[in-house]
Amino acid sequence: MSIPLLLAPMAELSHRALRELIESFKPGADEYFSEMISAAGLFGGGPFEKFYIENLPCPKKLVYQIVGGNEEYLCRAAGFLAGQDCLGIDINMGCSAPMIVRSGAGVNWMGDIARAAALIRKIRPLVKHPGDNRRLSVKLRIGHSDDFGYLVRFCKALEEEGAELITLHPRTSKEKFKRRARWSYIPALRAELGIPVAGNGDIASAAEITEKSETCDAIMLGRLALRQPWIFRDAKNLSAEVSDTHSAAAYSTPSAADSLIMETGLHFIELLAKHQPPEFHLSRARRFFSYFCDNLKWGSHVKNLLNRQPDLVSIENTWKEYFNM
Repeated sequence: MSIPLLLAPMAELSHRALRELIESFKPGADEYFSEMISAAGLFGGGPFEKFYIENLPCPKKLVYQIVGGNEEYLCRAAGFLAGQDCLGIDINMGCSAPMIVRSGAGVNWMGDIARAAALIRKIRPLVKHPGDNRRLSVKLRIGHSDDFGYLVRFCKALEEEGAELITLHPRTSKEKFKRRARWSYIPALRAELGIPVAGNGDIASAAEITEKSETCDAIMLGRLALRQPWIFRDAKNLSAEVSDTHSAAAYSTPSAADSLIMETGLHFIELLAKHQPPEFHLSRARRFFSYFCDNLKWGSHVKNLLNRQPDLVSIENTWKEYFNM
C-alpha cells in the first residue's frame, strides 16, 4: 500500500485489545488513533483514565485523539499526552454525537473558524517540542451544512496555525450513515491545502482501498476494520500484488474461513480480558461483535445471543457453541 492506512478513533473500540488484534495480522495498521479521550475527564482522577491513554503495543504508531469544548482543558490534555510516547495528537472537531455536541465539543468547533484556529495556535507549541516529531492533526466533517467553500476556509485557517494533517469524514453534522460519504470532497480539499488530507468513510473492501488511494494522502478505516481486523494486511498485499492465503475471503472451503473467524473472535476476547478492566468487558465485547458478526451466515442471531450474556466468559462460551453446532 503506497499510502498510510489508519485505524479510526472509535468510542469503546479503539483500545489496546483491538490494536493488538490488528497487529497480529502483520504488518497491521500504519497508525492507530485512540478512542476519544475527554480532555476534561483526563484530569478528573477517575480510575479508568490509564486504560484510555494506554499506548501499547506500538507507541510509535499511536495518535491520541482528544475531545472537549473547553480550550484550557484541551491545551492541558494535549500537552500532557504529547509528553507520552506517541506519534501525535489529534483534535476531534467532527464528532456529532448528541452528548458531545451538547458539551460544546466535536463538530461544534466547526461553527467558528477564528475560535478553532486560535485553539490550534495555542495547542501547537504544546505538541511540537524542539527535537521531536510529534504531529498535530484534526479530524472533522464537512461542517454543519454542505458548504465546501466554508470547509476549505476552515481547513486553511487550521493549516495556517500549525495543523499538519486533516482527516475528513465527508458528511455534515446532521448526517449519520444514511447518506453515502461524499468522497469527491476529499481530493477536492486536498487540492486546496498544502498539508496531507486523509479520507474516512464507507470503505467496504481492500479493492476499494486501493482504488481510493489515488485520491488522498492516507485512508482511515473504522467499521471495516472491526468486521475484518485483517483488512490492513490484505489491502497492502493487494496493492503489492502479493497473493494472500490467510484472509477469510481467500479460503476455498467454508470450514477454513469459519476457523479464521472463530479464532479471531476468541483472540479478541482473550485480549480484552487481558488489557481492559472488568467494568469495560461487556460494553467493549458487544460493540466489537456487533460488527464482527457480519462475517457469519447467522450473524444477527449470534449478535443477539452474545448481547444477552452477562459476562465475558459467557460470551466466549456462546461464541464457541456457535461453531460447534
